[in-house]
Amino acid sequence: MKTSRWLLALLIASSAPVLAAPESCERVKSDIQQKIINNGVPESGFTLAILPSDQPDRPDSQVVGHCANDTWKILYTRTSSGNSTEGATTSQDGQSVEPQ
Repeated sequence: MKTSRWLLALLIASSAPVLAAPESCERVKSDIQQKIINNGVPESGFTLAILPSDQPDRPDSQVVGHCANDTWKILYTRTSSGNSTEGATTSQDGQSVEPQ
């Protein structure tokens, strides 16, 4: 019985850093977010998500950072509300035309 108590205590103590990882990753996420904004991307033009590193990447996202000893990753996703002209073409009269 004493052994199982020690095992339980050891298991809880060893899992504490993993459970706290998202909180420590918030600081890294905040730093990355500020760098992106400083590069001219509006705050409404992207999202950052913290996911466990063992989950597959989303097809429309890019990994921009890792934290908590590479157990978590930070994904960048561009949103349509940004002022991006990517994919837009110009008509003959110089007007920007969005693809249909």
